[in-house]
Amino acid sequence: MPRTPHPSYDCAEGCSVEAALSVIGGKWKGTILYRLHTDGTLRFNQIRRILPDVSQRTLTAQLRALEADGIISRTVYPEVPPRVEYRLTDYGKTLAPVLTALKAWGDGLKENRAAGKV
Repeated sequence: MPRTPHPSYDCAEGCSVEAALSVIGGKWKGTILYRLHTDGTLRFNQIRRILPDVSQRTLTAQLRALEADGIISRTVYPEVPPRVEYRLTDYGKTLAPVLTALKAWGDGLKENRAAGKV
């Protein structure tokens, strides 16, 4: 049975975490956000190369969701072929400490798994 999110995120103290994860959670969003944080502006095909296993449809959906939530901005240049660039918005840049902390935690997790500690 699919999980039903809370509509107002006022159920308990931890619901703000659920609200945040509803925006940045997902299989590809973390990598997209981290690369935009570290690399700056990226074109659509650059993101495709970073994530070779993601389908174009899924990547487009993830990027649109992040754009709709005000985390990234999308700029289309009227060229042939069209050039589309993505970057973190000022609001999205507020995720920098979160992304850095998640990367550090993930690095530790990978090390612990490799050592058989987790």
